[in-house]
Amino acid sequence: MRRRTFLSSGAAAASVALPRLAGAQGASPGIDEASKTVTVGAFTPVTGPVPFYAILTHGADAYFKWVNETNGMDGWKINYVTYDDGYEPARSVAVARRLVEESKIFALAAPIGTAQSVAVIPYAKEVGLPMVAPIGGATALFSERLVFPLLPDYGWSAASNLDFVLSAPVNAKRVALMWQNDEVGRSAKRGFDQHAAGSKVEPVESIPFEIRNTDFAPHVRRLANANAEAVILFGSNANLAAALKAADRIGYKTNWLAPFYTADPTTRKLAGALLDGVYFSSWLLPVNADDPEVKAYRDTVGKHYPNDPIGVLGLNGWSNGALFVKAFKALLAGKKPLTRANLVDVLETMTNQNMGGARNISFKPGDHRGTRQECIIQAAGENFKLVRDFKPYPADVFNAKLS
Repeated sequence: MRRRTFLSSGAAAASVALPRLAGAQGASPGIDEASKTVTVGAFTPVTGPVPFYAILTHGADAYFKWVNETNGMDGWKINYVTYDDGYEPARSVAVARRLVEESKIFALAAPIGTAQSVAVIPYAKEVGLPMVAPIGGATALFSERLVFPLLPDYGWSAASNLDFVLSAPVNAKRVALMWQNDEVGRSAKRGFDQHAAGSKVEPVESIPFEIRNTDFAPHVRRLANANAEAVILFGSNANLAAALKAADRIGYKTNWLAPFYTADPTTRKLAGALLDGVYFSSWLLPVNADDPEVKAYRDTVGKHYPNDPIGVLGLNGWSNGALFVKAFKALLAGKKPLTRANLVDVLETMTNQNMGGARNISFKPGDHRGTRQECIIQAAGENFKLVRDFKPYPADVFNAKLS
């Protein structure tokens, strides 16, 4: 396993070594009260099918560096340790174990992957390890006491997209769904179908596709024949770009909508000007927003990772890193022992907090749906503009049973 240790340039040299445990004060592993260092870790795909997801880890690390450099955590520093898991759930479990047993981490912070995070839950429960801001969107993550995700269930995002196109300015009457034939797409389909039924809307098409699909001509012909006035596509950046190109080739015009993670320079590079006008439901502010923490993301990532694109993947990682810092600061302020159990308690009292590009994050006992609203952004030139402010998820989907 490849190991990467992230430390700000201002961190004490002694913090490179494994922290001394402050057992006498009742603190958990990963806490060095003498040097005021907390060690956290993550599994991340440096190799495997999605190595570019390491941009998410860079975003989280950039946040931790920013906090260390600006004394943003009341004199404490963060030591961030990650290992490559190749995006394989079984390896993610092995990495989590190694982080606990060798690196003595206090918590997982911004680990990458939906299936990967779900696979680690049994081990985390066995050792009492908090999983703070796992970057994934599975329903299984929202009701586990040790797990605090920021990302929404993709069904809520699909419902938000549908809610948007049924109202002004789109006012679509004929809506279609294209969905990736895996848990991402199936989650989106569940939310879409549920909100469609509640809104008394019958989709004109519901078309599955494989994530590796590059030819969307048959799918787009079906959409055109159905005269779909709006198409909600839940798939990858490449899937969206390929569908837009297929529609352009036959002259099919419609309103396209897609999930937040495709509102990224990567998609612009693939789709070019065809991306203009596409809508995205997003739990994050636009990357070009005039917001102090979003601006800090752009400046800090540009400083520490100049080769990374400034986009939604990096802002996603940055915002997930912010959740751990917000929680640890609250733990420090509470004057209780710095234990994993007390960190969990603090997180469950978090209400309407802003962090990174996310807004109004809340957790409750038994309900760890951190993100409870989304905005709508639209591609315009090289930027993404806010066209509808944050709005709660449709109640018929969001209030459904979590498990």
